[in-house]
Amino acid sequence: MWNEKLYDVAVALLKQLIATPSLSREEDGTAQVISDFLTAMDIPHERHLNNVWAVNKHFDPVKRNILLNSHHDTVKPNPQYTRDPFSPDEEDGKLFGLGSNDAGGCLVSLIATFLHFYHRTDLGYNFVLAATAEEEISGANGIESILDKLPAIDFAVVGEPTLTQLAIAEKGLMVLDCTAYGKAGHAAREEGENALYKALPDITWFRDFRYPKVSDTLGPVKMSVTVINTSNKAHNVVPADCSFVVDVRATDQYTLEELLEIIRANVQCEVKPRSMRMRPSFIPMEHPFVQAGITLGKTWYGSPTTSDQALIPATSVKMGPGDSARSHTADEFIYLEEIRAGIDSYIRTLEMIQ
Repeated sequence: MWNEKLYDVAVALLKQLIATPSLSREEDGTAQVISDFLTAMDIPHERHLNNVWAVNKHFDPVKRNILLNSHHDTVKPNPQYTRDPFSPDEEDGKLFGLGSNDAGGCLVSLIATFLHFYHRTDLGYNFVLAATAEEEISGANGIESILDKLPAIDFAVVGEPTLTQLAIAEKGLMVLDCTAYGKAGHAAREEGENALYKALPDITWFRDFRYPKVSDTLGPVKMSVTVINTSNKAHNVVPADCSFVVDVRATDQYTLEELLEIIRANVQCEVKPRSMRMRPSFIPMEHPFVQAGITLGKTWYGSPTTSDQALIPATSVKMGPGDSARSHTADEFIYLEEIRAGIDSYIRTLEMIQ
């Protein structure tokens, strides 16, 4: 195949990455692997913290810029692993190892794609490659920490396992810390004001409320109460406070600010968002990249999971080899053919919009 050499290079690099532990906030080793790889390829690059980036050889500041981004950090190994998570083993057409699927396969496929375009002088766009850290924890020292150091991004391809289909929308995330207040008292007597009982109507509201606007690609906004606590340590004390956590999955139909305003207007408890960073994203169907993908037979869908796409202030699409269902699972793997297909899909789609 015309990209066979790129495939061999990508697989070799992925094996190096798997063999180098890179838990979130501990990605120094893989950042060095990527830096050494680019050096060996004679590609000038920069590094900030554990983020590494480069631009195509004939970068033209007049042209628009396409970001090719994926992450090299991983979650901790699932406790049900039966293999060494840091051993890149090939078996039955699979490459096993922590981060092989999420998102090592995507990252090396994007790096191979960058290599394909790197020396070209006839490009309609510049390419910016960014291998970033802390994606798995939405950390501040990941993609956000280098946005002001990169060329202005006009469009981004975010490498996440989508079976190389087009995730044209992605739900945002807002985590809420909610607290209902009462008054402490002895549980044996009719005294105090039970904060847990005061919280129940609000918890019920979060369970039952349906937002009127529903996204064509992402469906309805989803709210889930996931944690409930009181400060009580004793069984015989009426709790004076009850705190609970709400996981809010936002769609392109509402801003996070709009959702927060609706929530505060309907509940009695105190509501504090942990962050307003993880915003929903959406790319128009008429965008050239989407149309090119459809021409190549790609399907499109809305993704319920979050990624660095939420932090990139530019039109973006999520696409890559591997299957999201395998992410964070024991004995994680990616099919080697998926890497080949990932490189092919990225290059063919991007060629169509040059």
